[in-house]
Amino acid sequence: MAVKKVWVEDGCTLCGLCETQCPDVFEMGDEKAEVKGGADLEANGDCIVEAAEACPVDVIKYEKD
Repeated sequence: MAVKKVWVEDGCTLCGLCETQCPDVFEMGDEKAEVKGGADLEANGDCIVEAAEACPVDVIKYEKD
């Protein structure tokens, strides 16, 4: 199953872990981590799930097909 959607909810602490874990998908914004526009979610599905599971405040959410 591929990741079809990913987002970061409010409460992000800008720790940078998701960007380190999955740099092709996540980047640090001004107030929270953001999903890069045009990121290939299917190709990066494994690291998206790993980043979501590693997030210390559990704000990375995703949907799978």
